Amino acid sequence: MSDQQVPFWAYPATASLLQLLRFKDQGTFEHCLRVGELSRQLAQKMGMSDYQQKVAEVAGFLHDMGESTIDPDILTKPGKLNPVEYEIMKSHVLASEDFVKPLAVIHPFFKDVQDAIRSHHEFFNGMGYPDKLKGDQIPIIGRIVSLLDAFDSLTTSRVYKEAVTQEKAFLEIDKMAGIQFDRQIVMIFMISNKTFKRSSISELENQLYNAPQAA
Repeated sequence: MSDQQVPFWAYPATASLLQLLRFKDQGTFEHCLRVGELSRQLAQKMGMSDYQQKVAEVAGFLHDMGESTIDPDILTKPGKLNPVEYEIMKSHVLASEDFVKPLAVIHPFFKDVQDAIRSHHEFFNGMGYPDKLKGDQIPIIGRIVSLLDAFDSLTTSRVYKEAVTQEKAFLEIDKMAGIQFDRQIVMIFMISNKTFKRSSISELENQLYNAPQAA
């Protein structure tokens, strides 16, 4: 994890990228805003630095940018994807990474964001994708975003699925602790989540588009 400061243009660049997602898929755009907000708060509860918290926030904001490249019929298909559709869906991770690669060349902050995005579908037991990373091989912020991506997906209704209660989502996540998710991160989230702020989408948009420029 880089020790450098957050570039002053990090949030304007993030907001600009998110405009594509906003126009392509409002549901995924809103999902990314919520995951970003929750990721920053969980990173804070884990004792991470302000820099790491902002990496977590921006990685959460941008983790599903690549879904803008996927056929909407696949994104919104009810029920299970067939093997071909699943492989196409998996490609969103590398597509998301590609959106931030040019920024990672300019500043190491976005290299840290890139690493978290690339790893947000890795499984703690090594059975995820795209790199089959295992345990501590997975960047810790990737592990954070992975958990909150799943939590928000479970607790949010979309055209192709109904939301579950927060309690049921916790049960599902707990079943996957040590398999899909880092058990320690799951424990911290379950203990601390009641204190998390949940902003409205309009509040999150205003915060993002009017974020003070970093030093």
